[in-house]
Amino acid sequence: MDILQLIDRLEELFNDGKPIPFTHNVAVDEDRMLDIIDQMRIAIPEEVKKAQQLLSQRDRVMAQAQEEANRTLDLAREKADGLIKKDGIVQEAQRRADQVLSQARADAEATRHEADDYVFDTLDRLQVELERSLNQVRNGMRALEEERMRRVVPVPSNPDSAPSESQSEEK
Repeated sequence: MDILQLIDRLEELFNDGKPIPFTHNVAVDEDRMLDIIDQMRIAIPEEVKKAQQLLSQRDRVMAQAQEEANRTLDLAREKADGLIKKDGIVQEAQRRADQVLSQARADAEATRHEADDYVFDTLDRLQVELERSLNQVRNGMRALEEERMRRVVPVPSNPDSAPSESQSEEK
């Protein structure tokens, strides 16, 4: 299941929770919440795999761009060599080869930048979603811990020192 869907389910569980009077806390179904958290633990590695696939894809694109640049360079050199053989156009051939070489380098660099930008943006969005998910989980755990602490009833250490209900009513 997609991590964003799990986050939506966790938020829905929170919204369906019963408000605790006089607090900003809600009581949620612990089993459902833990089930969603378990599913998130499973889904997060999938998101990381997707990010790794994006990195691999970027590397392939960069390798293809480099290969294309090398082919373009080879073609430029071949063209330059052919032009050098002809008298009278040697300077023009050199200028043209330099131009093709510069264009190939610029194209390869632009492709690298685009691939890097794409991967960075994707990883940045993933990081934001993971941080949001982690904050929601932490908030849910904190709310549950606070609720658990409120449920603990202190036991007096000396039962004789605390007045019983019948003693309080007699006075």
